[in-house]
Amino acid sequence: MPATLSGFPFVLVLLAATLDVLANLLLARSEGFRRRGPGLLALALVGLAFYCLSLAVRQMDLSVAYALWGGLGLLGTALGGWLLLRQRLAPSAFAGMALLVCGMVLLRLS
Repeated sequence: MPATLSGFPFVLVLLAATLDVLANLLLARSEGFRRRGPGLLALALVGLAFYCLSLAVRQMDLSVAYALWGGLGLLGTALGGWLLLRQRLAPSAFAGMALLVCGMVLLRLS
């Protein structure tokens, strides 16, 4: 199975990561499930994210798909928390995000 990072499988991984980030941000808004609406929507989005990821791994190596999904999810959640939820990020967090991007680029080049 090719580890290609183009085409429909890659779009599915991007969609899965986006859904995961949205779910994480909604989970923060649910205030520990005290607000059930955002919490239940977060659960539904996580389910959709895993469904998209399961479709992607039919045509993409699991190791590549999972690494991209996890890395993009971490980046998106950290940046979303910083930009939308006004969470503070230390300079080391930005360095870590840069390393994640480097890792994903190396995956693309391998």
